Amino acid sequence: MENKNIYYIDFGTQARFVEEIEKMNTEYYLANGKNKKYHIVTYGCQMNVHDSEKLAGMLNAMGYIETPNIQEADLVIFNTCSVREHAESRVYGNIGPLKRLKDKKPDLIIGVCGCMPQQIEVAQKLAKLFPFLDIIFGTKSLHKFPQLLYTAITEKKTVIDVSEDEDVVVEGIPTARRQGVSAFVNIIYGCNNFCSYCIVPYVRGRERSRRPEEIIYEIEQLAQNGVKEVTLLGQNVNSYGKDLQDSITFPELLEKVNEIKGIERIRFVTSHPKDLSDELIVAMRDLEKVCEHIHLPVQSGSTRILKAMNRHYTKEDYLRLVEKLKTNIPDIAITTDIIVGFPGETDEDFEDTLDVCKKVEFDSAYTFIYSKRRGTPAEKMSNQIPDDIKHQRFQRLVKLVEEIALKKNRQMLGRTYEILIDGHSKRNNLLVGRTRTNKVVNVKCSEEFMFKFVNVKILEAAEHWLYGEVI
Repeated sequence: MENKNIYYIDFGTQARFVEEIEKMNTEYYLANGKNKKYHIVTYGCQMNVHDSEKLAGMLNAMGYIETPNIQEADLVIFNTCSVREHAESRVYGNIGPLKRLKDKKPDLIIGVCGCMPQQIEVAQKLAKLFPFLDIIFGTKSLHKFPQLLYTAITEKKTVIDVSEDEDVVVEGIPTARRQGVSAFVNIIYGCNNFCSYCIVPYVRGRERSRRPEEIIYEIEQLAQNGVKEVTLLGQNVNSYGKDLQDSITFPELLEKVNEIKGIERIRFVTSHPKDLSDELIVAMRDLEKVCEHIHLPVQSGSTRILKAMNRHYTKEDYLRLVEKLKTNIPDIAITTDIIVGFPGETDEDFEDTLDVCKKVEFDSAYTFIYSKRRGTPAEKMSNQIPDDIKHQRFQRLVKLVEEIALKKNRQMLGRTYEILIDGHSKRNNLLVGRTRTNKVVNVKCSEEFMFKFVNVKILEAAEHWLYGEVI
């Protein structure tokens, strides 16, 4: 089944280190009457969130328990993102203050992992700036975490592991998902697209598809444990299966997941427009469990800028895709990513972006001001846009996106939707869930509805949320 250039290995190779650390933690518990605790801080995308679930799963297997209070922790990990400059800056700002905590608790283990330290120069910078760090490792070394932790504990030195091995898929990593009925499932790692602004292919490697039988088995186990909704993850899910010897496409994988008993909703992110096939649109239309929502990053509405970004589609190509989606799936919600101020962007280019927003009417958009990413082609482009112009354009874009989102949400007033309740609202005492189109709905109802599907009538609408009551 697998590509002969990809090595599929099992997490069991780390069993010895898991057992040794679990033994140490058991001895600690017997001596002190309490468990060692860990705290994970996660930055970035759903992929990072799922990586943190794997870190938590490994730590649980080693006898640690989670704490929401960083001051109580015996082990702290920052799982980092390097897609935007702001995310990196926050990491540096939050690591420094831990020096005081480390002085008070000399046995405290502090680690930094993820996309930032996957870049060797960043890993070296972290070690130099923060010599009190114990573990620094990249995305490609995630599965070796028990071994790295064991070395840091026993040798009492900073352990750095920035593996360049891009041809490995590791199965069987223990995963501690948050309590609930929704779960993330990786289907493909890495990215082959090399957009000129993006660091992802450099920190996550080339595309590596998981074998379909491993994906199906994982989802079947989730369903047996009460999960009702899965989100299939990949930097570009549309490329799934292209590197496997036995042919399977992403729409065909969706068909297999659609057959799993107990799973009632299927979502996926992210889809690259250049790889969005007619077959996928048909699958979304015909498979009853696949939700009527797609995240389809446009990045820019200007064909000239899209070419400079190495996106491999035009403004017109994108609009045609949207038309196909809306024709086949009339109630579909389309969300997107947009970058403002890419090198060389003119006023006319920016107006093209606004034009796409008006024509598509995105249900929501993640909007970003372009920032240079070390090692990408766009970093070296000479025609960088001044910050004041970037911010002016950004404000105009956000205003338009929010106006459209409010308009779309108000169209839902008075209508009833099926909501999967999966948490508590952060702003009030209401429960919160999502429609099939991925709209956030605050619901006035009792705790008995937690983790259940309920019919909710929408009574209020804002740009980013809806409010309703159970029918």
